[in-house]
Amino acid sequence: MRKFLLLIFATGSWAVLADQVPPADPAGVREQLQDYYFDAARRGDVPMLNTFIEAGYSLDTRDEKGYTALILAAYHGHGPAVDRLLAAGADACAQDKRGNTALMGAIFKGEVQIARRLLSTDCSPDQRNGAGQTAAMYAGLFKRDELLDALKAKGADLEARDPLGNAAADLAKGEIRMPAPR
Repeated sequence: MRKFLLLIFATGSWAVLADQVPPADPAGVREQLQDYYFDAARRGDVPMLNTFIEAGYSLDTRDEKGYTALILAAYHGHGPAVDRLLAAGADACAQDKRGNTALMGAIFKGEVQIARRLLSTDCSPDQRNGAGQTAAMYAGLFKRDELLDALKAKGADLEARDPLGNAAADLAKGEIRMPAPR
């Protein structure tokens, strides 16, 4: 409870919460802190993220969809938040419940600079999501040619295929294999 109050006070959010009493149960406090943490990532609120980092909050905490703060910051286009989370040790290779990574989210949203930053981490460029797709396949599908080149330079296999037989190089040409109709 004390860490919760210190965190709220340190973030300047006390005035907003002055008339709210934090939940008495630890699970409720944990859930409320988690909500603030993920909201800070979605908004790119680096000072709030710094408060969590300095308090020793677990950077790779996941929400109900398996998203980490890094995945959310990358998806929402907040480069400084991505940089801060990576500098603090957030896991760039973490996958959500569908197996998607921060890199895949950045590519999907067209956040080229963030994707380039994530490519500088130690994650495999051929990491696959639950559908068997790689970041290169995302780059091909969404016509992020400059990222295809960067992925190839990092060692990505542009000929790797998903379960439907799609490869990044084919997707980049608009050649998409779809599931057979039922």
